[in-house]
Amino acid sequence: MNIKLLELFEIHHPKTMIFVEELENPNGTYFISSKGTNNGIVGRIERNENRQIYKGGAITVPLKGSVLEAFYQEEEFQVAHQVAVLYPKRKMLAVELIYYTLIIRQNKYKYNYGRQADKTLKDILVPEKIPDGWKYLDIKKFEPNKNPVINKKFEIDSSNWKKFSLEDLFEITGSKTTPLLELEEYGNGKYPFVTTQATNNGVEGFYDYHTEKGNVLVVDSAVIGYCSYQPFDFSASDHVEKLMPKFEMDKYIGLFLTTVLNKEQYRYNYGRKASQSRLKQRSIKLPLKKDDPDWEFMSNYIKSLPYSANL
Repeated sequence: MNIKLLELFEIHHPKTMIFVEELENPNGTYFISSKGTNNGIVGRIERNENRQIYKGGAITVPLKGSVLEAFYQEEEFQVAHQVAVLYPKRKMLAVELIYYTLIIRQNKYKYNYGRQADKTLKDILVPEKIPDGWKYLDIKKFEPNKNPVINKKFEIDSSNWKKFSLEDLFEITGSKTTPLLELEEYGNGKYPFVTTQATNNGVEGFYDYHTEKGNVLVVDSAVIGYCSYQPFDFSASDHVEKLMPKFEMDKYIGLFLTTVLNKEQYRYNYGRKASQSRLKQRSIKLPLKKDDPDWEFMSNYIKSLPYSANL
C-alpha cells in the first residue's frame, strides 16, 4: 500500500545557512548543501549553536536542481537553505531509511529546474512498509571499504597501447525502450532502469522488470555519449546502445573500458550523437599483450585501486 511521504515523515525546512560564512573544522559537524552529489556533504563546520542542529537518523532532500535526490544522514548535521530534512514518525532502522531514499529518487523524472520539489515533496507516494527482504540486510555492507582487492601497484603507460575497433571487440546493438509508466505498473524491484543521464551510472530507479542481460557496456546516444558498465540485468529508456563483449569481461575490465570510452566524450554533442553507426567506426587504444588487448592488466589495474573492494 502506498501512502504520502508526509504520513511517514516529519518534513522540516531549515532556515538559511551559508557554508562560506561558517568556520570550517575537519572534526566538526557535517554541513549538508542543496547539491545532489557526495551525499549532499560540502564539508564540516564548527558546531553553530545559533542554528538548528539535526540528529543523525534522517533523510535530506535537496530542493534545488534539475533532478530530485535523497540522502541518508547517519551523523548529526547542519544544513543550507533549500534542503528538506525528513525524520520518521515511527522508529526506523538505518536500512529502512536508505530504502526510502531510493524510493524518493525514483520520482526524479517529475522534476526539473522549472518544477522543483519544495511544495510537492510531502505528497510523493511511497510504500507504507519496506519489502521484507530489506529488513535482513546488514547495514555494514553499505559502509565503504577503502582497501584494494590486490595490494600491488600498476603503472599506466599508454605509449605502447594499440588501437582496437569497437566492432571487433563488441556486438553493438540497441536496447529495447521501456516506458517509465510501464515500469511503474510492474512496481519497485531489483532491476536497474538505465537512461541517458550521466549520473548514478545512468540508473534512474529499480523495478521488477528487465529486458536486457547484464555484464555489458551501455552508451547514451542522445546527449554526450556517456558510457557505463551495467553488471545486472536491466531495462532501458530510449537512446541506450549496448556493447556486448565478444571476449570474457569481468566487472573490473568493464570499468576500465568505460573510463577509456568516457575520455572521448568530446567527440559527441547534441548535433553529433554516439549512434550505433558511429560507435562501429570507433577505435580505442588499449594495453597490449602480444597482439591482443591485455585483459589481465586491465582487470588487475582496477583491482589495485583504493575502494576496489566495494565493486
